[in-house]
Amino acid sequence: MPEPRRLRLGAFMRPVSIHTAAWRYPGAWADANFSFPHLKYLAQTLERGFFDAFFMADHQAVMNMPMEALKRSATVTSFDPLTLLPALAVVTERLGLIATASTTYNEPYQVARRFASLDHISNGRAGWNLVTSGNPNEAMNFGRDEHVAHADRYRRAREFYDVVTGLWDSWADDAFLRDQESGVFFRPEGMHVLNHKGAELSVRGPLNVARPIQGWPVIVQAGSSEAGREIAAETAEMVFTSQASLEQGRAFYADVKGRMGRYGRAADQLLILPGCFVVVGATESEAREKKARLDSLVNAESSIASLSVQLGTDASQFELDGPLPEIPETNASKSARERLVEKARREKLTVRQLAQYVGGSYGSLEMIGTPVMIADEMEAWLRQDGSDGFNIMFPFLPEGLEDFVDTVVPELQRRGIFRTAYEGRTLRENLGLRRPGNRFFGG
Repeated sequence: MPEPRRLRLGAFMRPVSIHTAAWRYPGAWADANFSFPHLKYLAQTLERGFFDAFFMADHQAVMNMPMEALKRSATVTSFDPLTLLPALAVVTERLGLIATASTTYNEPYQVARRFASLDHISNGRAGWNLVTSGNPNEAMNFGRDEHVAHADRYRRAREFYDVVTGLWDSWADDAFLRDQESGVFFRPEGMHVLNHKGAELSVRGPLNVARPIQGWPVIVQAGSSEAGREIAAETAEMVFTSQASLEQGRAFYADVKGRMGRYGRAADQLLILPGCFVVVGATESEAREKKARLDSLVNAESSIASLSVQLGTDASQFELDGPLPEIPETNASKSARERLVEKARREKLTVRQLAQYVGGSYGSLEMIGTPVMIADEMEAWLRQDGSDGFNIMFPFLPEGLEDFVDTVVPELQRRGIFRTAYEGRTLRENLGLRRPGNRFFGG
């Protein structure tokens, strides 16, 4: 008899919170995303709560928003993910460590090398969040005057994936003999030179890091556009998405998993985890009071700036108490723009109301209530094929995380839908994902 499905839980840990006012909440660590002692505590608390992974998003530029909003934003500074996560690997044992690395303004050899190194340092707990850059200001940090077009970004991303995974397969698992008596360190026949020459990339290889412990770090993808869904169905093993209702979640889940068959992939080898903004209280009214207090700290300039980032156009020029005007096509994330435009039309929201919604939890799924209420919602998503779990976004730190670990996790465990101990040592083992074979050496 197959084991019952269990929730997978990631934790969105950068910036301090998705909520623009999180750093201002009473008792919150305002410097949580730039203090290693604080980040160490948060990672160890996640591990105490048996979370699958610590997920660190990233931008290679200061966010593109007006200074009046930027000066109020905790997103302005954070550690480089692939500098931070190896340090967190040393102070944790089972927690997965997932970092964003864009395919737009990176080179595949560097990405392959850094994630292979992280996988070895962590003893098999690395994951790569494969994204195309959405922040147009990144272009100017890499010698370009304009952001790469959306279609071009995804075309490069697909080839980038082939190159990175090909580099991870540079070495057979048994290539390194390290035979001190004979003096032979590795078997030459266990090394493959990639010699990739494609439309976008030219990379010789081989990688100068042994094959990762997991074969490949877990491949994570965060796009929900048409192009994003297709690349997820073909390549991803975990998808972080934004679906604001169970109905939307079920549609997305069925759509992406339904595409996998044409790539010869089994649906259980892709886990879909919507972002979920969770506020816990001893009573529902207490939880809603926390959310209301948090929302009251949102500055108007910050919420309009957040809306501008999501729409890819300057929303401060709109009539704030009027309806959302037509939004032109831009290089910003199409899925985010389309989702917000549809919501504004459906609910007849003014620009100000839409900005308040985005500035609060960035337009994500919200669960606000008691541990039992939150567990009820999460169980419904799991049972009704809305998701395989959630990428939890905490309202403020450390209290929001501690509330979840100390009250919601025990309730999920009591229902038998969340682990009481880690199943394995690697991230793949804990997620129930297969270790990929080596395309060049079989097995």
